[in-house]
Amino acid sequence: MNKQKQSLITNNQLISLGFLVSSFFIIHSCVHDPLLDPYSLNEGEFNTPGCVYSGEVCFESSVLPIFISSCTQSKCHDAATHEGGFVLTNYTNIVRKGIVPGNANESKLYKVLFGSGEDRMPPDGSLTQAQKDSIKAWINQGAKNTVNCNCSCDPNQFTYTVTIKPLLATQCVGCHKPGSLSGNVDLSTYTFVNTQVANGKLLGTVSHSAGFTSMPPGSKLSNCQIRQITNWINAGAINN
Repeated sequence: MNKQKQSLITNNQLISLGFLVSSFFIIHSCVHDPLLDPYSLNEGEFNTPGCVYSGEVCFESSVLPIFISSCTQSKCHDAATHEGGFVLTNYTNIVRKGIVPGNANESKLYKVLFGSGEDRMPPDGSLTQAQKDSIKAWINQGAKNTVNCNCSCDPNQFTYTVTIKPLLATQCVGCHKPGSLSGNVDLSTYTFVNTQVANGKLLGTVSHSAGFTSMPPGSKLSNCQIRQITNWINAGAINN
């Protein structure tokens, strides 16, 4: 009887020990890199109205579209794949890791933009210098969630070189260029852009018109930006 009781105690202890060990590994496996608190970066709020601060880079219109267009394709840094542990689909995920607010040169998400070979990001082609500069300035300014900051947009300014080309480069070209032809659409040059103008798809997609695939994915250009594209097309969509 005593031996049987002793055996039961021993078995129970082993079961408990096994549970503790399993729990340790489960908990340990769920440990993530520390999440930067968006509220601490935005003076106690989740976001910062961009128009209040003159000269600051707007995260919502100038930085987030770069990450979404160039980094969140399938099998890269979307929510399903999260390559390397990075999800770059929204502000909270972007500042989760790889960002050192106030110091772009120490931020992994900035440094990888200058990699080469397998370390180059995006792997299908480098960002433009202007895009790199926007990300650098945003990080150095504190990596704030600046929103509603398209205040300086002028719908009457719509030349291709100054307005339309940079707009498409930030919002669209990451998914629509050689090596990454989403929907078999190329927007990397004026000639290809003009093709999409002629068939009506450029304006149809960015204005989210019925019968067209809404672009950019998961977001929409501001009314002013759509008006700029509309005015450019109505003026002949010339390469000016």
